[in-house]
This record gives sequence, C-alpha cells and structure tokens, in this order.
Amino acid sequence: MTKDLKTQLSRRHALGMMGAGAAALFTPNLLGRPAFAQTPPDSPTGRVIVGLSQEPTVFNPLMPKIEVDDNVHFSIFDALFRIDATGEIVPNLATEVPTLENGGISEDGLEWRVRLREDVKWHDGEPFTAEDVKFTLELIVDPDFRAWRTSGHDLVRDITVVSPTEISWRMEEPFAPYLSFLTETFIVPAHILAAAGNPNEAPFNLQPVGTGAFKWGERTAGDNLTLVANPDYHGNGPYIEELIFRYIPDMTVLFTQFQSGSIDVVGRSYITQDNYEAAQALPDRQVDLVPAPSVESIYLNLERPQFQDPAVRQALYHALDRASIIDVLYYGLPKATETFMPPQSMYYHDGLPSQEFNLDRAREILDEAGWMPGSDGVREKDGVRLEFTNSTTTGAHLREQTQQFVQQTFAEIGVRMNIENMPAAVMWGDHWVLSQFDTVMVGITYLIAADPDVTNRFHTDAIAAQGGNGSNTGQYSNPEVDALLEKGARTFDPEERKAIYREAQEIIRGELPFLPLFSYTQVYGRKAGLEGFVPNTNTRSETWNAASWYWS
Repeated sequence: MTKDLKTQLSRRHALGMMGAGAAALFTPNLLGRPAFAQTPPDSPTGRVIVGLSQEPTVFNPLMPKIEVDDNVHFSIFDALFRIDATGEIVPNLATEVPTLENGGISEDGLEWRVRLREDVKWHDGEPFTAEDVKFTLELIVDPDFRAWRTSGHDLVRDITVVSPTEISWRMEEPFAPYLSFLTETFIVPAHILAAAGNPNEAPFNLQPVGTGAFKWGERTAGDNLTLVANPDYHGNGPYIEELIFRYIPDMTVLFTQFQSGSIDVVGRSYITQDNYEAAQALPDRQVDLVPAPSVESIYLNLERPQFQDPAVRQALYHALDRASIIDVLYYGLPKATETFMPPQSMYYHDGLPSQEFNLDRAREILDEAGWMPGSDGVREKDGVRLEFTNSTTTGAHLREQTQQFVQQTFAEIGVRMNIENMPAAVMWGDHWVLSQFDTVMVGITYLIAADPDVTNRFHTDAIAAQGGNGSNTGQYSNPEVDALLEKGARTFDPEERKAIYREAQEIIRGELPFLPLFSYTQVYGRKAGLEGFVPNTNTRSETWNAASWYWS
C-alpha cells in the first residue's frame, strides 16, 4: 500500500476514502447551522404538519421507492450513520464512524468493523442488535427480495456478528462510496421480517416498526399519515408529539394551505417559484432559498424506438426554449444545467457544451437523419412516428405549463408530444419504476449522501424493467459508462474520481439519454417559531432531523 492511499484512508471519519469526503461535496446550505434561541421542551409537545405534493406509499425503506417516501423512512428508521447539513458523516446506530485510527476499516479498505449502540430498542420494545444489521445487509442482496438498490451491498462478504453490539464484514473489493451509502441504508428488524415468510408481502411493509424518533401512528390513504413520538428514542428528542404528513397533490392548494396556516412546513415539492414573492410577504413565516441537488429534466424511455436515434434526442434538445422556461415560468430562480451532477458538488463538470435553442437546427438534424414530415405534419421514419406522450403528476401547475410550452415548440419541428398526466400514486408507481412511460417531466436527485456514484441511475444492471436492481428508469445502457462507473466506485483518490465522473458526464451529455432543464433552487417555507429545522442538501428528505424540531 502506498503512503498516499494510507493518508487518504486515514482522513477524518474516513470521508477521504469514501471519495472526496462527503463534507467537501456540497457547500453548506444557505442557512448554516441552526441557532437555537430557545430551549427544547422536557417532553414531546405539539405537532408539526408537513404538506407534501406526493403521497408516501413505500414504507419498507429497502424496497423500490421515490424521494418523497424518505420523509417517512428518516422519521421511523435509523441507519448506522447519517450525513448532517454540513456534509459530515456522523454515528447514528453506530457508536462511531469506522476509520483506520479506531480500527473500523483496514488499510486496504476491505475489512470493516462497526460498533453499535447498546441502548437502542425497536418500537415494539425488542432490543436492537448486530443481528438486525446482518439481516438487513443480507436481505438487500437476497435475489428473491425486491431491493431498491444493491450496488455496494453486493460486495459484502463474511458478515459476522462479533457480539450484540459489534459486527464485521469483508468487502470483495474496495468500494469507495460505501460509507456514504450506509447513511441511507435503514436497518430493519430481523425478529419481524425473518418470520414473515415473504418480506415482499409482509404486513411490516404497510405498518413498519423501526428504531427512529417517531413510531407509526395512523394512515388515511390518499390524505394523511400520522407518526407519534417514540418515548424510548436513543437520541436527543423527539420534542413534538406528532409528525403529520398531509398529501396535497395540487401545488396551488398546497401553497394556499401554507398561507392559511393549515400546514406548518411545505415539503416536497416545496413552494413553487411563482409563489416565492407572495410567500416572502406572509407574516409569521420563514421562507428561504436553498440550492438543491435535484435536476429537472425530460426523461426519455430509450427502449422506445424513436428515442433510440441520437439525432432525435439532439433535435429535441435544440427545440427546448430553456431560457423562457426558467425566466418566465420559474421566475429565474433555477439555473440551467447540462448534467445530472448538482453545481454544488466538487464533481460538477462546468465545461460541457451549452444547449442552444434553435428550431432551424433541430429541423435540419431531423431532415439529415431521414425523419420526414407525414401527411399530418408529424415526422416519421421506417414506420416510426415522432409521436409520444409526456407525463407528470396532476396538479403540478408549473410542470403542466412547461409541458404545454414544450408541446408547442416540438410541434414546430414536426414532433407531436401528447400530455397524459396522472395522480402521484400512479405516476411514480410501476409507470415510473418499471419504465412504462414514453417521457416524463421529473426532478431527480442523482447522488446518494452527496457521493458522486450514479450507478443506481445509469448502469445497465440498474434497469429494473430488465430485471436489474436500481433506478435506471430511462433504460440507458452504455458499456463505456458502465466501465467508468465501476472504476469510479473503486477509486479512492478524489482527483482521480473527479476525472472519472467528468468523463462520464461528457459521454452522457453527448448522448442525451435525458434532456436537462435546470438545477433547482428550492423555496423552503415553514411557520415562524419552528426551531431546529435545517435544510440538508445532502439528503432527500426535509424531515432528516425531525427529532430536533420543536415549537418556541
């Protein structure tokens, strides 16, 4: 082992080993650390109502899910570690983050040893032990289990329960993002799921039991979900009695309820940009602009024959008037981007070609590729028409306006885009997860705990519709990108990783498996007096630290 690698492996909290250090990946959020002017109550009191535009429906945190589900997962479950708002990985169920210094990780990065808290109980009163960690890691890679993500976990070997409070394993080969991945690998109870027979159909999946700050309360499907304070929580808090998620699919209604005080926090998809000025003027409200890791785009299903032609994808990109979409519809708050990597990341490639809105060039590309207008003006080639549907959630009015605008410009180049929007539960169910769509207008957070690995989104083996495990819903497949992602996941030097992921961004930008629109700047809104609320750009959940919330 070289001296340089030893140095990398020795960095604080092993962040250097895990690929540049999660703390360095994002700049601190605009709000910084919270200044607690008040003292939390001695016992839980009051409630917080979080308004969501999409309904959480997946309650087993290891199964295929979407971002809104994590609001529930972060509240009910714990991981071994978590990543805070500054980007630092800190212990959660573990007593410390493994490093070379504390003996948690070997010099070659293959041998892992994690020490666990001994004061943790499941919500049903059973003690949490290393057996639960072993069960979770083994369940994720069980071929009969529908896992959300297996990347990294499939390299774990020889899991050994050393004691109830200590577990060890061996990595088949070094995997740079694994510590970051473990911050979003929620541990599930072995004593419940092992006895369930088929974990895919277990009652647990509808009424989960975790170790987190909040316990399952009551759910009214299509309307709300109530979580209640866990009095035996091992950490600080919780300080509120109830955490309520209210499902409000219409974004205009969501903001109206924030105006009226019916909800306390606007969760995903936050306050829409067109309501930013109105939100700022509300009394007794705290409204903040926060750079977000999500990228808005038009996602293409590359298994559809029209999108398999690169010329079509290039022409469609030239036909996107992004400047008008950003400036007129989104009030200039988002920033145009050419990649999936958020601008806050040290891995962001700022030298990619800039998109040019040029309808003449779009027509020229299609002409040269042999896509000729038919009798109705819609282009076709070899019996395939340039006609497809675009979908998003009903009630997302800015996206709906964007769809209509794009529909018009696409029509000018001989492309027919039909709009078929759906309720969120349908939209983000099998329609999205199993790639049953033509195109989708969607905002995606590609990174996991700020690590640059995007295997879950772009590797061929992550195509769920083709039997893979992951979220490659666009069904993108490129052997060169696959090789780069595999190399990046096994590379520890930050600068080497940067070069690898920059190259991957260049290839993906050239091939345009999706059409990027912009990188989000989110408008966070909450009632004044809600203390402890801190946006965290390194997670996919506003409630990542709901245990710390309280009313002043």
